[in-house]
Amino acid sequence: MAIEVGQIAPDFTLLDQNSNPVTLSELKGKKALVYFYPRASTPGCTVQAQGLRDSKAELDALNVIVLGISPDTPKKLTNFTNKQELNFTLLADEDHAVCEKYHVWQLKKFMGKENMGVVRTSFLVDEKGNIEHVFNKFKTKNHHEVVLDYLKSK
Repeated sequence: MAIEVGQIAPDFTLLDQNSNPVTLSELKGKKALVYFYPRASTPGCTVQAQGLRDSKAELDALNVIVLGISPDTPKKLTNFTNKQELNFTLLADEDHAVCEKYHVWQLKKFMGKENMGVVRTSFLVDEKGNIEHVFNKFKTKNHHEVVLDYLKSK
């Protein structure tokens, strides 16, 4: 079953790019943009992360924390953060358990081949820990704009 607006966001604890644990439920009181992406340092994921990096001041002003989740290792996330000068938290979901909780670990087709992987999706979690909005129709280059447009329309 897909995650729906209004339901409680599935809680999780994952290691960040510095190998520190981050727990979603401990972030109550702020909104969290939980965005799932396939793999660090790939072209689309890099463009998406850069857009969020460059929008951090606006997101901060709107009381939004950004959490990027991928099946990468913390070390790979550290390299990605350093190379792209990212200013938000990336989380390692190596066994894709959190991706599965959020129903974004799915069968994907690419160049005629089928593989399980992350379907690029973002969830806006409100201050109380509920799903406020699901973003699943965007391009990597304008993901940050879609999020900001939604937030500013509220």
